[in-house]
Amino acid sequence: MSTVSVIVVSYNTREHLRACLGSLPSSVQTIVVDNASHDGSAKLVASEFPDVTLIRNELNRGFGRANNQGMEIATGDLILLLNSDAKCTLGAVERLAEEFESPEVVAAGGCLVYPDGRRQRSAAGNLTLWAVFCEQTYLERLFAKTSPYWIEPGKSDASQDVEQVMGACLMFRPVERFDERFFLYCEDTELCHRLRRHGRIRYVRSAIFEHALGASSSENRWMSVARYNRGKELYFRIHHGRHQAVICWLLNRFGALLRAPIKPMFWRVLFSPLKGPREP
Repeated sequence: MSTVSVIVVSYNTREHLRACLGSLPSSVQTIVVDNASHDGSAKLVASEFPDVTLIRNELNRGFGRANNQGMEIATGDLILLLNSDAKCTLGAVERLAEEFESPEVVAAGGCLVYPDGRRQRSAAGNLTLWAVFCEQTYLERLFAKTSPYWIEPGKSDASQDVEQVMGACLMFRPVERFDERFFLYCEDTELCHRLRRHGRIRYVRSAIFEHALGASSSENRWMSVARYNRGKELYFRIHHGRHQAVICWLLNRFGALLRAPIKPMFWRVLFSPLKGPREP
């Protein structure tokens, strides 16, 4: 069996972090990278989990960059990125690692569930402009079972090859690292795009991870949406060129304009100061 290093990036999710670390098997190397939390998360790790390697950042360096810090000192054959607001069920880490017995597999993700047991969207296909259009115009909600992007949870426990799994629970061979131009959101999409060049990505429905979705970003919802849009635009800029990035930027603004009369926070998203698709 391969050895596993678990990297948990922490940002003001103290109680979730405690549950996350407490759920991990003792056989893994665990690294916590704290992104300048002000809720005592780093002190919690130091006092209650002395066997965990703790990296403290004085500033919030973002999700991808912080995970890269953890990868620099990870010793496992496999890396498991796990959100601080997620925790593993019994045997879930081991179940993911079993997928790598096939040398063709480069990455795998588990099935994310809400605390009440409902399944979350945990895997997706290619990110395309058509997918962005459906997302921003509500078509995705109208035709959820035929989404051009998301793989719906379903009831089957069968594993399958996918284009990407969520960064909230992503195990992979350390052949690539995050692109640090991404601060938060879509960095997992971009990483999986490059990982696919090395082999297959597996969605493992029988590996269950409970995920309190969005716990670290709930305090500033409009900024989370703006960063998510920014991440999509940067992804298209890197992999599909400036033209598609501009179209994505326009679709995101159109979507914000549709939502603004109902949810005023989208006016802030519409005029977000975050840089657009011209950034290299």
